[in-house]
Amino acid sequence: MSVKVCKFGGTSMADGNVIKGVQKIIESDTQRKYVIVSAPGKRYSGDTKVTDLLYNCFAELKESGSCKNSFAAVRARFVSIVKELNIPFEIDALLDETEALIEREKSEDFTASRGEYLCARIVAAVLDAKFIDAEDVIYFKEDGNFDGEKSYKAISAAVTGAKRAVFPGFYGKGTDGKVKTFSRGGSDISGSVVARAVNATVYENWTDVSGFLACDPRIVDSPVRIKTISYKELRELSYMGANVLHSDSIFPLRKANIPIHIKNTFRPEDAGTAILPSIRYTPSGNLVTGVAGKKNFTVIFIEKSHMNAEVGFICKVLNVLADEEIPVEHIPSGIDTMSLVVESCNLPKAKLEKILENIKAAVAPDIIRVIEDIALIATVGHGMSSSVGTSARLFNAIASANINIKMIDQGSSEINIIVGVKNDDYEKCIRAIYCEFFK
Repeated sequence: MSVKVCKFGGTSMADGNVIKGVQKIIESDTQRKYVIVSAPGKRYSGDTKVTDLLYNCFAELKESGSCKNSFAAVRARFVSIVKELNIPFEIDALLDETEALIEREKSEDFTASRGEYLCARIVAAVLDAKFIDAEDVIYFKEDGNFDGEKSYKAISAAVTGAKRAVFPGFYGKGTDGKVKTFSRGGSDISGSVVARAVNATVYENWTDVSGFLACDPRIVDSPVRIKTISYKELRELSYMGANVLHSDSIFPLRKANIPIHIKNTFRPEDAGTAILPSIRYTPSGNLVTGVAGKKNFTVIFIEKSHMNAEVGFICKVLNVLADEEIPVEHIPSGIDTMSLVVESCNLPKAKLEKILENIKAAVAPDIIRVIEDIALIATVGHGMSSSVGTSARLFNAIASANINIKMIDQGSSEINIIVGVKNDDYEKCIRAIYCEFFK
């Protein structure tokens, strides 16, 4: 039997009228059996997300021992949602209980998770569906990582016999028995976990956009919609800042070959974007699938004669950064040179100076220098690996825009080319690449 798992983002839960639209979407397809919801998002520009209101509650709780004043905004929001839905639901009693638990638990994770919890309770009532609390079925290991084996079994058991079920996203339970959250945007992960556990036919991620765009619409006007994209391409674009999906949500689905469908809650008739595993993916014929990037990287450039003949040279350098717990994003290299590309936020001045001194002590480089304010831009597409001249077109487009390339890195899979440019050239570079391959 075909089963669809649907995750609805914060804008899809923003108010009672939007939730009525969600109800129509779910009830229009009997295959949509399992629903994961986020906390209510912004209703309009300048509004505050419920999760942010809850972080305010925790800040007040730490300072005064009570969250009463800040929780009033949370209370008003959920009372308004139930009123708009016009359903018989004891929201006041549930909110009283929630406020008391926040003050008793004194936990930031527990406090932040209550937006999803309350929203899921309401949506379950609207759909006349079984409510399954995430802390009863999603588990974390002692090291803080997600415990897939235990979670999948618990979810599978919990949904047995349920005609339809609703889960709150974003959180689960740690080994200490306390509520633990994923990182922000973690409801995407919760949705993919449920989809994997029930062996879904497709995982539908409902947002406020009609699919995945080939480029950031804040940089390029009206970029084309991507009709289909592979998991590999999505992973590359998500990592480089394309943020329709939380990047960690891909892995549970990829392992089980479950397709993802990005859909628009406010335009459910739109086709959206299908994200497909390799066994189901056929390249569209376009050379490039998408362009994405991020600013604010630092490059540590190292040069030493006969570096290539010195056994363990790269290992010694990387150990210096590992000792400081600094992740390295890319390592472009030559015969006598190597570069370490690191997000600038991980390199405060004092730590950078220490790392430079330790690298000098470890490998005695001839030259070591730091290049700051670098942006990385990834051009991604399966068609690139089988087409002659793609790189030439890319570099010519950048040169024609009078942009100097500071770094080039291409993965062995040949589905992406990453270039480093100055932060000031970031938007201009993305526009140049997009225009070359899509216009």
